[in-house]
Amino acid sequence: MNQDIQPLNRAALEFGPFHIYWYGIIIAAGALLGLILAMREGKRRGFPNDTFIDLILFAVPISIVCARLYYVIFEWQYYSQHPSDIIAVWHGGIAIHGALIGAVGTAIVYCKIKKISFWKLADIAAPSVILGQAIGRWGNFMNQEAHGGEVTRQFLEKLHLPKFIINQMYIDGAYYAPTFLYESLWDFLGFVLLMLLRKANLGRGQMFMIYVIWYSVGRFYVEGLRTDSLMLTSTLRMAQVISIVLIVLCICIWIYRHVRGYSKVRYLDQ
Repeated sequence: MNQDIQPLNRAALEFGPFHIYWYGIIIAAGALLGLILAMREGKRRGFPNDTFIDLILFAVPISIVCARLYYVIFEWQYYSQHPSDIIAVWHGGIAIHGALIGAVGTAIVYCKIKKISFWKLADIAAPSVILGQAIGRWGNFMNQEAHGGEVTRQFLEKLHLPKFIINQMYIDGAYYAPTFLYESLWDFLGFVLLMLLRKANLGRGQMFMIYVIWYSVGRFYVEGLRTDSLMLTSTLRMAQVISIVLIVLCICIWIYRHVRGYSKVRYLDQ
């Protein structure tokens, strides 16, 4: 490895044998910022102040467990031989689709218990979720993971990237494409789009489905560039399969809700 290029320290703080990693800090920061955003919008849309706080207290741990289980299942060949690594989430290795399954499932149950509309809550939360995803990808950056194939330094420089990103993409003697950045930028664009669409007063549920479709389109493309994909078969990347399924599912739900007249209730309706 080029001795002039040193990776950024993955640990933000070190207390003897104990480490606090940037990965966890960045994920937590994304979740906190998303929570604040959802709370502010939820208050405007008539939800009690503690709605999203109560939800996130359940959703975050369940989502982390689901994200890790999802990843471990598809990497079982490794983890079956290294069971002590199963809980080592600070080393990375959580799947966003697993987290989303956990979060959506938790939200559905929570809304049933609280007798509130899942679709209304999901529409409010959609910009927060994609913003958290955009920020969270920088945790992958600190871990030097979720990258693409091998490239040259000249390729990275032509993208006009800051030097610290280029240097962090130097891994084990080679430069790699910053696919974490591609997805992060796509998610930030999605966040801006969703914030603008709040003013369009879409039918209830449509904001959330636009989020899922937008994210899935970008994830399908970026996943095709990555070198660390979870595989369904030797040729099928799991994230790409899930992305296609989610796009088709959202289109079907959109049509069904429109035909049944559910979309007549609008985002800005109380």
